[in-house]
Amino acid sequence: MYPTGLIRAMIVFTTISAAIMELIDTSIVNVALSQISGNLGATIEDTSWVVTAYAIANVIIIPMTGFLQRYFGRKNYYLTSIIIFTIASYMCGNANNLWVLVTWRFIQGIGGGALLSTSQGILFDAFEPKKRAMASGIFGMGIVLGPTIGPTLGGLIVDNYSWPLIFDINIPFGILAAVLTITFIDRKEDELNINRSAIKIDYFAIAMLVLGIGSLQYVLEKGQAEDWFEDTNIRILTFTAIIGLGAFIWRQLNVALPIINLKVLKNRNLVASNVLTFVCGFGLFGSIFIFPVLVQRIMGYTPTEAGFSIVPGTIIGLFLMPIIGKTLGSGTPPIVYVIIGFVSFILHGYTSSLATIEAGQMWFAIPQVFRGVGTACLTVPLINQAVVGLAPKDMPSGIALTNMLRQLGGAFGIAMMNTFVTQRFAIHRTDLLTNTAANDPEMIQRITDSIQLFLSKGFNLLDAQKAAYRGLDGAITKQAYLLSYLDSFLLISIFFIATIPFLFMLRTQKTNKETLAKVAEESH
Repeated sequence: MYPTGLIRAMIVFTTISAAIMELIDTSIVNVALSQISGNLGATIEDTSWVVTAYAIANVIIIPMTGFLQRYFGRKNYYLTSIIIFTIASYMCGNANNLWVLVTWRFIQGIGGGALLSTSQGILFDAFEPKKRAMASGIFGMGIVLGPTIGPTLGGLIVDNYSWPLIFDINIPFGILAAVLTITFIDRKEDELNINRSAIKIDYFAIAMLVLGIGSLQYVLEKGQAEDWFEDTNIRILTFTAIIGLGAFIWRQLNVALPIINLKVLKNRNLVASNVLTFVCGFGLFGSIFIFPVLVQRIMGYTPTEAGFSIVPGTIIGLFLMPIIGKTLGSGTPPIVYVIIGFVSFILHGYTSSLATIEAGQMWFAIPQVFRGVGTACLTVPLINQAVVGLAPKDMPSGIALTNMLRQLGGAFGIAMMNTFVTQRFAIHRTDLLTNTAANDPEMIQRITDSIQLFLSKGFNLLDAQKAAYRGLDGAITKQAYLLSYLDSFLLISIFFIATIPFLFMLRTQKTNKETLAKVAEESH
């Protein structure tokens, strides 16, 4: 018996709101990094761990949600996750130290991971199988809306209030979601008679997953700053990542009930779609992370201006999602949209890399539209494409891997963007300094003009000379960072171009309404 009327409406409201709240928190911090950095006395590079910690926790918990639902019961697990998310949000808002904030962001990500995948299963259970394609479309809009509305909301909060509110705002919504969950979401029949003694917790596999991904993320995040393998910690953690992930994979391939059924990767189509999903996550989260930092740090945007600059892409994505869902249901091959999405992301990276220091919000509208089109065209089609050719019993594992790799791609994207910008900055600064020879007439004239300007403001000659050279150094630094950020957008395009061969590995099977309904039914 499926819920109807007000009860169904409240279930839809609860699950979509919780999913959007979780996804907003993946990007809402991006526009506040500068303020958090200054307030807590940390560098921008260290402060990026506030974003990365949340993403890594998501990546770890998402593949385990199926097991955790079986062990605790879906409603219990969902409610507990909402409570963890809400408490962690409060603690983040009250953190007075960067690493305390990072710790609670990690815990918030553990709670938030369930709000995405479990919400999807609860939502689908509220609809008859023939209507689940529509539910999938509704959920897809949330996936597009969440990460992209985050910077806009974050900008409004940071400009008008202070950064702790970006976390505190979750508290009333979390309390409301908990009350609605208790009131309107029923337990499934198999939740009423859970035999936990028959469910074995694979602590070893969980420990290896956490150890492997955590170590790998640290290497990616800190490798550049620590001179890569010249640093002992980087060497140790690289080895730890290899051992941890290797042991986890071995364990999953040799136990009867794995946390993640990696054997489904024998399907070539699933491998190809997951590679493309990883790159999609890299492009989406990486670009949303780097864009606000670029326009605030280099071009002087306020957080609100940075957030609203992303809005055109969000609007386009929301407009396209129901159209894409409808045409997929009518039999349009998903590969068509995947190709359009790839081309759009390549154009997004390329056009963004053409920005100048004077670029305004309107200039960035076209690159953001490309990003919105790319996100909309890749999200649902790749989920559907991932399960083409899989047996019904393997579909949940296939979809879990797809969700995990999207988040993992995002986490890697953020870490690699930081590393890449640091590396390119050193190169560009060296190149720019090479072009500022002391005997260059243009440089001499610029310094002379600057000295005269400071002298006219009452500086003595020595202080005017020092101020002129500081100004020149600041201009070189600013230009070097601009070129580095623009290079990072090109890196996104290069990643998409490099994985184009995987498009030819995808099966081009059409997806009709019955298939979509079956995918939705099996996904939870």
